[in-house]
Amino acid sequence: MTDSIIIDDREVPIAAGQTIMEAARAAGIYIEHLCYNPQYAPHGSCKLCTVKVDGVMQTACTMPALPGQVVECSSPELEQRRETLVEMIFAEGNHYCPFCIKSGNCDLQALAYHLGMHENNFNHRYPVRTIDASHSDLILDHDRCIFCGLCISASRDTDQKNVFAMAGRGKATRVVVNSDSGKLGDSDITLDDAAAHICPVGAIMPRAGAYATPIGERYFDDHDIDEIDNASGKL
Repeated sequence: MTDSIIIDDREVPIAAGQTIMEAARAAGIYIEHLCYNPQYAPHGSCKLCTVKVDGVMQTACTMPALPGQVVECSSPELEQRRETLVEMIFAEGNHYCPFCIKSGNCDLQALAYHLGMHENNFNHRYPVRTIDASHSDLILDHDRCIFCGLCISASRDTDQKNVFAMAGRGKATRVVVNSDSGKLGDSDITLDDAAAHICPVGAIMPRAGAYATPIGERYFDDHDIDEIDNASGKL
């Protein structure tokens, strides 16, 4: 008999060692997320994948899937919680979608559309952060960073370079570059590194090719973010 859990009244088979997120994805069930990427160990920082497991709030990307669990994923309460979290992310940083070169390919933007976010109930903080344009091929825009940590994981686990790290606490949190000057141009990162392309927003972007794909032909012009499409690299 196959072990299983219940997600929103649907029986979902589970395998040993799977998290709720992994079991849901294998069954074609989308759970909203930003910091999760199946290539790397989850850490539950964005909290968008929070679900109720037997009545208790848990992050789906870190919570083990255990036989008999009853998981509530798409209730009005949880959807409102996710929309509020996305609004807070927009308010915390400087995300000007119409002018961003990531527009149409941005997970944060697509998630806002998916959740039906049409306005923000929080006052924007408009933080003053630097743009690191010291690299010949890449730009690091701290204004758009959402602190998902994926660039850190990709640089460490895939590129074996440890170019990025997280520093500070609270509102002083920031991604830092591990070079003597602290500048991206003095680091070991190259354009073909996984860390150069893992960012779900527009914080780390290649210099070349901006706006090369016209509006109407970008990924999220034709796809909703809840389409689980591993072949495309989208999640």
